[in-house]
Amino acid sequence: MYKSKVYSYDYDDYEEGDKSGKTMIADIMADEEFPSLEEIIIGSWGDAWEDSCQSMIDDIVTNKDKFSHIKSLFIGDMDFEDCEVSWIIQGDYSKLWEAMPQLEKLVIKGSSELKLGNIKHDNLKSLEIICGGLPSSVIESIKKASLPSLESLLLYIGVDSYGFDGDKDTIKSLLNDSDFPALKYLGLEDSEIQDDIAEIVFNCKYISQINTLDLANGSLTDKGGQLIADKIKDYPNIKKIDLHYHYMTDDIMDKLDDIADELDIDIDLDDDQEADEYDGEVYYDPMLTE
Repeated sequence: MYKSKVYSYDYDDYEEGDKSGKTMIADIMADEEFPSLEEIIIGSWGDAWEDSCQSMIDDIVTNKDKFSHIKSLFIGDMDFEDCEVSWIIQGDYSKLWEAMPQLEKLVIKGSSELKLGNIKHDNLKSLEIICGGLPSSVIESIKKASLPSLESLLLYIGVDSYGFDGDKDTIKSLLNDSDFPALKYLGLEDSEIQDDIAEIVFNCKYISQINTLDLANGSLTDKGGQLIADKIKDYPNIKKIDLHYHYMTDDIMDKLDDIADELDIDIDLDDDQEADEYDGEVYYDPMLTE
């Protein structure tokens, strides 16, 4: 575990007029604990729905020598009371890869105006993006990334109403055309096409090398659950499957529970949902959208 600290402004800090994204990095560097930290978590910068975090990214790049001890960075750690995830204005991380060669983990929350650029990083082990909809341009950057040490990839795919402008072929291309030789944890969650994603994952090259599969928080139904039940016995490398928040019935959950016992693997089936029906249409909503 990294020695960590959270930095955040509340709305009063912002309203008083002296705190914003433009002051956050200076405040962090002025903190007497900062030189001893390995991880910094940046929450609300006061007006995340109006101003992006770009000034913070730029300030880290400008002061890269002072951030050379930081191995884990999270920008945007806020809940809906601070700012809805779809309202968080992110930034362009293109220059961060070269500025922080020691970085091992990067977590980004929010996808509005998010750009990753040309990703080339030898030491990054974990990349996580939490959002209500992941743009295909961001997925394309990840697909083309050079990340030889990447062990964990967790992407919230989301819905088209909040930023996901791809389809199942976008996900298939990501998994077929990327090259992450060290990958052990694959998470593609929070999707309205979760059944399709389950099928794509079980036909991708990473299925034989990962030990954890995360398909949680999405619209997974009996179709996807049955596919997992049919396929999982062929992959003894997989020791954990996270399916929490789903729309599977008791019959499929019982079947997966039996398989988990038989294979001695961990399958998380918590938080089962019921579909909404309105005007004759049935809706399976992912956990995080707006």
